Amino acid sequence: MNPSGKVLVTGATGFVGAAVARALIARGERVVLLARKNSARGNIEGLDAELAIGDLRDADSLRAALRGVERLYHVAADYRMWAPDPSEIIEANRAGTANIMTEALRAGVGRIVYCSSVATLKPRENARPADETWPAAPHEAIGAYKKSKTIAERLVEKMVAEQGLPAVIVNPSTPIGPRDIKPTPTGRIIVEAASGRMPGYVDTGLNLVHVDDVAAGHLAAMDKGRIGERYILGGQDVPLGAMLAEIAALVGRRPPKLKMPRRPLFPLAYAAEAVAMVTRKEPFITADALRMAKYRMYFSSAKAERELGFSARPHARALSDAVEWFREKGMIR
Repeated sequence: MNPSGKVLVTGATGFVGAAVARALIARGERVVLLARKNSARGNIEGLDAELAIGDLRDADSLRAALRGVERLYHVAADYRMWAPDPSEIIEANRAGTANIMTEALRAGVGRIVYCSSVATLKPRENARPADETWPAAPHEAIGAYKKSKTIAERLVEKMVAEQGLPAVIVNPSTPIGPRDIKPTPTGRIIVEAASGRMPGYVDTGLNLVHVDDVAAGHLAAMDKGRIGERYILGGQDVPLGAMLAEIAALVGRRPPKLKMPRRPLFPLAYAAEAVAMVTRKEPFITADALRMAKYRMYFSSAKAERELGFSARPHARALSDAVEWFREKGMIR
């Protein structure tokens, strides 16, 4: 699929958005990148793409960016697990999604891929992987980020059903790899572990997927996805202890051996959040993260594999690429 019209990518200065933009450019698309005036441009420097300055809170700027656009990838999101005011995260992701989808409808955009998250799905008990049939209601989501993404996804579903929004939803699991510029919460774990600053861990698990495979899944969803459907874009289910051991092996360190129970860590999390209220820097450990750690965040990508032809490389390759990139940037000491 390579129509002559333009394709707009929101969030292209970020981790997943930059990977999507690069994948589109690599196959010869006419790409427009939406970026805020003051956003860091490291992830898009040198890319053969048009830059549109705008903000998801500013409908006029979105209208201008969408001129001549046939397809839209909405990847931008406030991806923080903590904020001094949690409502900031919820409102940013709700309003931003509502604004861009409304303007896309008005502009007559023919097809949309909305980047949601597995945060909108309910984890299953006993480490069983969840699939697309386990959607969460906003009140079931743990923490502001998960709640915000759940609200935004339900909003997109409603616009598909009631207004004919031509959107396909993708739900990446836990992307890792190069260009994690901020870094993301999982990227921080990789950096801290590779730097020898994680002496212990809680018994939880994640589904790890290479960010470039997530990007390829976005393009496949645009080409083959069914309107209104959601598709998990994941890789392999990995216990946190095993992930940390693999990171340690990559950098020649001893893996952490101390497996810590969650409950005694809550006072430490509350203290870290109190300090963060003063410093305005996101704490490494939060109460919501400990609540999430009760579950192994395991997911199945069988539907995306079946309908989109999606596939993911081994998570070990993704970890290796992430560590190598963080090393190049001087973030691992």
